[in-house]
Amino acid sequence: MQSPEFPDIILFAIPFFILAMLIELYVTVKEGINSYEKKDALSSIAMGLGNVFLGYFSKALVLLSFLFVYENFRLFTIPVAWWSFVLIFFADDFAYYWFHRISHECRLFWASHVVHHSSKHYNLSTALRQTWSGGFYTFIFWLWLPLLGFHPAMILLQMSISLLYQFWIHTETIDKMPKWFEAVFNTPSHHRVHHGSNPIYLDRNHAGILIIWDKLFGTFQPELKDEKVIYGLVKNIDTFNPIKIAFIEWVNMFKDVFSGRKSIAKRLLYFVKPPGWTHDGTGKISDDLRKEWMDSVESKNK
Repeated sequence: MQSPEFPDIILFAIPFFILAMLIELYVTVKEGINSYEKKDALSSIAMGLGNVFLGYFSKALVLLSFLFVYENFRLFTIPVAWWSFVLIFFADDFAYYWFHRISHECRLFWASHVVHHSSKHYNLSTALRQTWSGGFYTFIFWLWLPLLGFHPAMILLQMSISLLYQFWIHTETIDKMPKWFEAVFNTPSHHRVHHGSNPIYLDRNHAGILIIWDKLFGTFQPELKDEKVIYGLVKNIDTFNPIKIAFIEWVNMFKDVFSGRKSIAKRLLYFVKPPGWTHDGTGKISDDLRKEWMDSVESKNK
């Protein structure tokens, strides 16, 4: 079977990204929505450009890994056909959900994913605020696809389609989509929740394209009218320096691993436990913060 070849649709979409951001900027200024800040937007764009540049190296690693699994261990050979694109749409989206969820629940993966959450603003430029390190190891969540028999070129194409879809949902200019769309697909409203640092919104709505996974696995949270989303991190990094944005959590994680007196087992747990966890029990993870918030709400309502 001849290997399929597909274009890099992300590169072709760059002019669309620029045009969409300019339109959004015009709309937000006209409607008085304070969603853009110059230094923040420039930092996001710089992170996006760095991601594209490093992607030439990380994608080579990903492609070689997918090809190795596909050529040596695949269980089936799935042809390039209309129905196989339907299958890979759901398979890729399922893989993305678990990659995204684990990236919030395991600090080793959060170290690269935190980049995307580091802005205190929410606009289309935030979508470009992408990791410089994640591309070199997060692809492991997709290795089961070439194992099943999907060709690596198909997988990479669908991963790009997913990333392209998620660009438009990073906006405050769209309130709600039609109810049927909100019920099935990831939307600006659902994804605003995901970027919230409010305790009730933490680690929710990990969807790529389909919100059904969050509803199925208990991580869905609708946007609440009386709980305005506060964007950013529980503890914001407060820097516009792209180098710091890209690597500050890696530095902090390794400091926690190697500093102080603790057993090797506890040191290793800093890699696998959620952000906020500490070996001495003084830290708070998102579940702790959410419980405190819920208890506070219940107390006020009594």
